[in-house]
Amino acid sequence: MQRITPSGLKERLDSGEKITIVDVRESEELEICCLPDAVHIPLSGFASCHTELDPAGSYAMLCHHGIRSAQAAGFLIEAGFQDVINVDGGIERWAEEVDSTLRRY
Repeated sequence: MQRITPSGLKERLDSGEKITIVDVRESEELEICCLPDAVHIPLSGFASCHTELDPAGSYAMLCHHGIRSAQAAGFLIEAGFQDVINVDGGIERWAEEVDSTLRRY
């Protein structure tokens, strides 16, 4: 499974790469903080909802610390998705490296 740091993902997004961020945290966590334009598919419903995603797309999987997103990334890879990366450290590390204004929990 490919991994990327939050700052590395931000650089790729800023350069114009079309990567969809998929946030697999639960709805209650999104109320605390979230990234604009991220697609929300909670891990608890991922098996039935991942069909919303195009297997030909590019996806960066995100959660709180990178563990649940790794599970979701593995699920997509097993389902035949080719371009899936996991964001190391999740939104917690994103707040440290990219956007210190994000509320942390």
